Amino acid sequence: MLGTFTYHNPTKIYFGPNALEGLAGELAKYGPNVVLVYGGGSIKKNGVYDQVAAVLNATGKNVTEIAGVMPNPTIEKLREGVAVAKATSADLILAVGGGSVCDYSKAVSVSANCDEDPWEKYFVRFEEPSCPVVPVGCVLTMAGTGSEMNAGAVITDHAAKLKVGHVFANSDVMPKFSILNPEFTLSLPHRQVVAGIYDAFNHICEQYFSGSDDNVSDSIAEGLMRSVVENGRIAANDDQNYEARSNIMWAATWALNTLIAKGKPTDWMVHMLGQGVGAVTDATHGMTLSAVSLPYYRFIMDAGLPKFARFATHVWGINPVGKSERELAEAGLSSMEAWMRELGVAMNLAELGVTEADLDDIVAATFIMTGGYKTLTKEDVRNVLLQCL
Repeated sequence: MLGTFTYHNPTKIYFGPNALEGLAGELAKYGPNVVLVYGGGSIKKNGVYDQVAAVLNATGKNVTEIAGVMPNPTIEKLREGVAVAKATSADLILAVGGGSVCDYSKAVSVSANCDEDPWEKYFVRFEEPSCPVVPVGCVLTMAGTGSEMNAGAVITDHAAKLKVGHVFANSDVMPKFSILNPEFTLSLPHRQVVAGIYDAFNHICEQYFSGSDDNVSDSIAEGLMRSVVENGRIAANDDQNYEARSNIMWAATWALNTLIAKGKPTDWMVHMLGQGVGAVTDATHGMTLSAVSLPYYRFIMDAGLPKFARFATHVWGINPVGKSERELAEAGLSSMEAWMRELGVAMNLAELGVTEADLDDIVAATFIMTGGYKTLTKEDVRNVLLQCL
């Protein structure tokens, strides 16, 4: 490990079928005013809402709800949530849902005690919190984003045609606790399941295909990728397979709790491209990533050829005998493509309704990152997107 780093992750995880039993003890650590945040109401259909509400009632909390958090939370919804948290003097924000609900709750948490506009402060100027952060806890109902164990938040401004993520350096933004019961994910629609699987896989790729390659972080990443591939295949064919879904849930958490980024730079251009697409289309996040991944990786492959060859052998088990480094690298990406088709994720932007007429807006919304094998120009971004159509 050639890099120098500090690693601290304060999130406490409760994992397994009885994970919710940890909620009462965590609630006891905070004051009486809880803001309960959730999405479109699926937690009321699958019974998770009733289970959480029973614990909140038993612990005597004053509960105010913020419902209707959308898959790509908007700045308007964020401002609404900040107003609620301010008005109720929130002692804890409890996110019950998937990554968008967790992301949104963190964005509210850093804004509730501030008077500045959250979009300008955190998603334009990328500042750190200058006021007390309201604690966040998560009850996860969808695996994929890793938001349950990191300090990231992604918010969309449709008027500006921007979808922006901010990973806060302040560890106070990280959830104080997260409850991961894989059973809570079993009622998800199939498309959300596979989108989450690919989201987790790509989080690992973003940290793997970049910079210094010979370190422990990459070896961990390869193990996580193999697990997501194997269990993704099972889950794609059997949505109710608890063991596969539990393995995916745990791998997704470790994919983005920043552990495998240590000791090396990271890329994140697939996410920048995907967020540009999401800003214009409002498409499902995991599907925007799958639609742009292969053209991007084929575009940068020659710049990181040894790593792509290693990916082929260490992740996909391709026999290197008789193959050049480039042939190995291409075979690895071909195996990845075949697996993505097995999952049934979006393989191009046309599937998401994107046309060439949308490219100017997507290019404008795409941030350029510098941690990968290649730093793209805006012209490169356009060329990659053209290959994604």
